Amino acid sequence: MTGPSGAVPGDATARRTDAGRAGARGTGARRVGARRAPLLLAAGLSLLAGLDAALGLLGLPAPVTTGRLPQVHGMLMVLGFAGTLVALERAVALGRPWAHLAPGCLGAGGLLLLSPVDLVVPRLLLVAGCAALVTLYVCFWRRQPSAALLAQAAGAVPALGAALLWLSGLDIPRVLPWLVAFLVLTIAGERLELARVAFLAPSAEHTFLACVGAVGAGVVATLLWPPAGTVLLGAALLALVAWLVVHDVARRLLRSTGLPRFTAACLLAGYAWLALAGALWLLTGPVAEGTRYDAVVHCVFLGFVMSMIMAHAPVILPAVLRRPLPYHPAFAVAAWLLHLSLALRVVVGDLRSVRGAWQLGGALNIAAVLLFVVSAATASLIATRRATATAASASPPASASAPASASAPSDPRTHR
Repeated sequence: MTGPSGAVPGDATARRTDAGRAGARGTGARRVGARRAPLLLAAGLSLLAGLDAALGLLGLPAPVTTGRLPQVHGMLMVLGFAGTLVALERAVALGRPWAHLAPGCLGAGGLLLLSPVDLVVPRLLLVAGCAALVTLYVCFWRRQPSAALLAQAAGAVPALGAALLWLSGLDIPRVLPWLVAFLVLTIAGERLELARVAFLAPSAEHTFLACVGAVGAGVVATLLWPPAGTVLLGAALLALVAWLVVHDVARRLLRSTGLPRFTAACLLAGYAWLALAGALWLLTGPVAEGTRYDAVVHCVFLGFVMSMIMAHAPVILPAVLRRPLPYHPAFAVAAWLLHLSLALRVVVGDLRSVRGAWQLGGALNIAAVLLFVVSAATASLIATRRATATAASASPPASASAPASASAPSDPRTHR
């Protein structure tokens, strides 16, 4: 029986019940996110320590100064920070408790790099974390093999190789190509997954896999024949960037607004910096120190990787932490600051050997990363509070809903 407005008596009670269930689901999701928060915190502490070490390497005052920090700066940023984020996202996607061993070991290894314990201990943890990450990809492959997954797995193998090489005593400049391959292939595989939504031709996937294979071959060759291997790796990176620019949906989203436009701009800017790093390796060969080395390192890990993290954070972090992260214009400000300051650091400071520009650009790089972290945390906190308030207002106490159910008129058909 329907009332004058067409509503079924008791609908309000049903809506309140549904709202209560939705609120309960939201509370459960937040609890799951809270259990994952320590892993994200470990990654965040590695990031902050790496930024602190960067100030010292720039010759600028740093809040914390230890003899070890400059030595472990690279591994803190790549495996301690970015590696933990990648492994955490993969562990959440797999959905098995043991999968969190990968981000757990990488996060713990990053934190122990900051402690006075012997370096062998955190190095072993980083090896274990990378090995667990490779195992995750094996499980994913058994579920559903794909070219995108193959590329990401091909990135996890160099991560394990880098950790093993560093454990064996090889210095970071020799390990650098392995670290580059880890994050570049991981991100490229994720972009391929999105490109396939646009009905990518099989030939395009084959070309992509050829680029991935060339990157892998170049990485191995840099260890055996550094001059030839570095040139091959540089050429492979340029080919991979060309493929991404042609097939990525970012070009079509650049004319949109809000988050899609922000994501597209970050992606395309990241591709430009990766292309510059590939060109420097292709034209100058292996570099282990000096301005060219600084340029290659930060073109990849700041210009490409950090830009990709900014682009994907509003999508990936809510899925991991079960907290909303809406787009805010401050994200774009941080991204602009990152890329403009990196241009000052690399183009003027490194390639033209202007020390002041190098230091100022580096300091502004750090400020850009911190601005993005603070903006994202603030936006997520505000959105979470609003969602909690909305759920609370839509879910009155059970004592308030019971009388409504009791006073609802009965259907006269039950008395016929």
